Amino acid sequence: MSDSEHARPLTEPAPGDPAAPGAPTGPAGATEPGTADDAGTPARPARGVYQLAGEDFSLAEAIGGWRGVVESALPGLVFVVVYVAVRELQPALIASIAVAALAVLVRLVQRTPVTQAFSGILGIGIGVLWAWRTGEAQDFFAYGLWVNVAWCAGALLSVLVRWPAVGVIVSFVRGEDMSWRLDTRPAARRLRRRYVGATLLWVGVFGARLAVQVPLYLQGEDAVGWLGTAKLVMGVPLFAAGLYVTWLLVRGSGSPREPSRPPLDP
Repeated sequence: MSDSEHARPLTEPAPGDPAAPGAPTGPAGATEPGTADDAGTPARPARGVYQLAGEDFSLAEAIGGWRGVVESALPGLVFVVVYVAVRELQPALIASIAVAALAVLVRLVQRTPVTQAFSGILGIGIGVLWAWRTGEAQDFFAYGLWVNVAWCAGALLSVLVRWPAVGVIVSFVRGEDMSWRLDTRPAARRLRRRYVGATLLWVGVFGARLAVQVPLYLQGEDAVGWLGTAKLVMGVPLFAAGLYVTWLLVRGSGSPREPSRPPLDP
C-alpha cells in the first residue's frame, strides 16, 4: 500500500467522527465482541486482542476465559510431567495429544465454540510430530520457539516500515481507518508514538521468551522439564501482562479528531 491517500467522498465521515445512526461500526458490518445486536442478543464478552477496544480490561476475558487457559496449558504440562516421570518420549507425546483431543471432543459434545481448542490441538499436533520425527523430547517445543521468532521479527519489522502492528490491530478491532499513519497533526504524532511503544513492548515479550527458552532448548533432553516450565510461565501469564500494558498505552486513543471551528458570523 502506498502512502498516498485516496480522496474521501463527501458523504463519508472523517476519521474520529461519530458514525451515523444505524451504520456498522465493525469490519464488514459484523457485530463486534462486547456489543449487543439489534435483536437484543446479550453482548458477547470481548476476548483476546478485542479487549484493546474496550474502556475496561478483564483479565479473564483477555486470556480467553479460564477454561481456555486450562485447554492451552494442560497438554504441555502433561507432556512435561509424563516425560520427567518415565523418561520416555512416546508415552509423553501420546498423553499430550490425547489431552488436547479430549478438550476438542468435550467442546463438540457440549456444542460450545471450539476455535481456541482447535488452535491448541494444531500447535500440539505439530509439536508431537516434530518430536516424534526427530526422537528428541525438546523438539516438542521447537514449533513454539519458531512462532515467537516470527512474531518478534514481524513486530519489529512493522515498526521499521512505519506500520506498527499494535496500531493496525487496534484500528481493526475498533473499526477505524489507518489515517493516523500519515496525519501530521500533533495528536496523530502522539498516537503513532504510543502505537510504536506498544509494538516494541511485544518485541520485548517475544524476545524475552526466546532469550530464556532457546538456551534451555539447546541443552537437550536434560532441560526438558525446565523448558516446559519456562514455556508455561512465559506463556499465558506473560501474554496477559503484555496485553494489559498495551491496553493502558492505547486506552482512549482512537483516531485524532479535527479541532472544532467556531461558527461564522452571518
